[in-house]
Amino acid sequence: MRARVDVVAWLLALAFAAPVPSHAEDATAVIERVKRSIVAVGSFERTRSPQFSFRGTGFVVDDGTLVVTNAHVVPGTLDPSRMEQVGILIPQPGSASGTFREARVVAMDPGTDLALLKVGGAPLPALRIGDSERAKEGQEILLTGFPIGAALGPFAATHRGMIAAIAPIAIPQGRSGDLDAKVVRRLSQGSFSIFQLDATAYPGNSGSPIYDPLTGDVLGIVNMVLVKGTREAALTQPSGIAYAVPSKYVTELLQKAR
Repeated sequence: MRARVDVVAWLLALAFAAPVPSHAEDATAVIERVKRSIVAVGSFERTRSPQFSFRGTGFVVDDGTLVVTNAHVVPGTLDPSRMEQVGILIPQPGSASGTFREARVVAMDPGTDLALLKVGGAPLPALRIGDSERAKEGQEILLTGFPIGAALGPFAATHRGMIAAIAPIAIPQGRSGDLDAKVVRRLSQGSFSIFQLDATAYPGNSGSPIYDPLTGDVLGIVNMVLVKGTREAALTQPSGIAYAVPSKYVTELLQKAR
């Protein structure tokens, strides 16, 4: 009789369990696949050492020739006299070097601090953009990028965490003295929701995708500069909390670029 009860309980548990997506993979396989789409973003100058100047992380989307990153990661000025170029570095497994490809900016949105780069050459493995509108607080995520990439080199690292909160990018302060120009500008332009992450992000992770551990679908893009400049402006000692801009804004930028 006890065995029969245990079988019934097991069947009920299966019936009410959350469905696993049909395209779900083991997390290690997902990470291995995602890493093939992660690139370093910066500038290249043949006569300097090192030739590639790292500024942040990017990831390949769409047809394999487009790279998403933060707008603040894209070099603002170049030295034409030294033939400096904006581009990406494609890491080579087991090597501190990589393959450089020149890129050009095809779309940029300062409001969400997102940029879209067009890369020459053969298409690269692309990531699928997920539906960030369906993301929930407490949902597990992975993020992959180049933490402190300028010092540690082009070796993609993956961190695990969850979406700790979904909150406005800027909120009114209790005292007018706590407001600064960035917060006032953001509030006047209209706030939008961002993901607060229970995950480790370092300088160099800006532009990294956060994604579903089962499918690899991108749910957001790590952004420390834009968000902390508005959300933590009143703090004299900014926190170590990581933030990400939802992927819906990546989708909107891709639509504008078409």
